[in-house]
Amino acid sequence: MDQQQALSALSAMANATRLEIVRLLVPRGNEGLAAGDIATYLGISASALSFHLSALEQAGLIASKKCSRQVFYRADHPRLGAVIGYLLNDCCGAHPEVCTRSQTDAKAPNV
Repeated sequence: MDQQQALSALSAMANATRLEIVRLLVPRGNEGLAAGDIATYLGISASALSFHLSALEQAGLIASKKCSRQVFYRADHPRLGAVIGYLLNDCCGAHPEVCTRSQTDAKAPNV
């Protein structure tokens, strides 16, 4: 991943609604969720959701697939991993304190 790709992905996730969409889609795996279900879960209009989904898709963080009348969205796990890897390895030089902290924070319960 190059710097421009990382910046695009980080910029797309620098929004509470888009970050929540990523959080919602990651555990759903390749099955993903229908756009209508995402809108219902988040409590936002279809037009607002479309705006956010477009930004995430353009950044390569999610992918869509049309099935009949519905569009399903799923997280692009390898791309998300590449963004995290870029931050840890390229930006932080795999510094032990940063890597240890990221593992500790990942295991900590949300408060």
